[in-house]
Amino acid sequence: MPEAISRNDWSLHRKGPADQQRHKEKIRDAIKKNLQHIVSEESIILSDGKKILKVPIRSLEEYKFRFDPRKHKNVGQGQGGSKVGDVIGQQASGDAGQGQGEAGTAPGMDYYEADVTLEELAALIFEDLTLPNLQEKKQQRLEAEGIRFKDIRRNGILTNLDKKRTIRENIKRNAARGDARFKDLRQDDLRFKTWEPDVRQESNAVVIAMMDVSGSMGDFEKYIARSFYFWMVRFLRTKYNNVDIVFISHHTEAKLVSEEEFFTKGESGGTKASSAYRLALDLIREKYSPNEWNIYPFHFSDGDNQLTDNELCVELVNQLMAQSNLFGYGEIKEYRCAHSSTLMSAFSKIQDPKFVGVTIEDKKDVYSALRKFFSPREVPASAE
Repeated sequence: MPEAISRNDWSLHRKGPADQQRHKEKIRDAIKKNLQHIVSEESIILSDGKKILKVPIRSLEEYKFRFDPRKHKNVGQGQGGSKVGDVIGQQASGDAGQGQGEAGTAPGMDYYEADVTLEELAALIFEDLTLPNLQEKKQQRLEAEGIRFKDIRRNGILTNLDKKRTIRENIKRNAARGDARFKDLRQDDLRFKTWEPDVRQESNAVVIAMMDVSGSMGDFEKYIARSFYFWMVRFLRTKYNNVDIVFISHHTEAKLVSEEEFFTKGESGGTKASSAYRLALDLIREKYSPNEWNIYPFHFSDGDNQLTDNELCVELVNQLMAQSNLFGYGEIKEYRCAHSSTLMSAFSKIQDPKFVGVTIEDKKDVYSALRKFFSPREVPASAE
């Protein structure tokens, strides 16, 4: 029988894991408060997927006495002979934080940089995102992963400790001895939660990513579009085991491109958005039947479309929505740009709840766009 653990010993035993957990929570809080800025960080978007992020975290040190060499005249062993009311020392002026306009000498607040992997960051961004309006189809090929706690065991890691069951087991053991209180915690009292991956079969889904690469799309516009699609692709591949992603680039003509070309190749020329919508409709007709697939077309552009093409765009988008779960349109307009859009104005006539439009004026808006497009929602039955 293992030796009983005293309350003091138990506190010390939990100190290391508790500090580690507090450290993780501080990192998580710091990242979540700055997600809108981190998401659009250029060094992440242009990385190879193995990027290690440096997040500044304010350190938490426990209270302790520390010798300050600047005040050594006022501390130390006394000489005796002092009386009540004697002044034994005065603190010099000019401490840190007084804003005297001179270089300070006092120590500042301690910060350190925590290493966070791209996978850990992605988990925070994607934790409550989903493919909206996902419906059952004839064939089920899409697998979505989750975590399910399924059992309680006597052994495990401290981060999975089930405190309630541990306390209950301790009280039960003591009650059998006539003292139903929580005390004298032993190893046999500990209970740990165990988990396993929970794989759910869901219906097929295809995401059609369309991007304007015409001459009017400047560096800012192309960067924003690629930033959104960078995180969209990671979201789909992180949360779903099988999902088709089709990439379409367009100027006055649209074409299917590889993922690498989509994110790296530039084009020029005029803009005819209807070419991308026609190609998307052709793909749906030839390969992705709405009876078997959940369909999600997305299009990013600066909105500078040919005026004569706008009416056709509205007509084709309505056709796409009739076969899709959701149609997402993102229009990129740098906040200093006063030029009005033609395409968003045309789309303002659309009342279908399946149409979701966003305007992006700053890098930080990429995170908001992700949340708007991939938040859980239900389309009314009358709109389906």
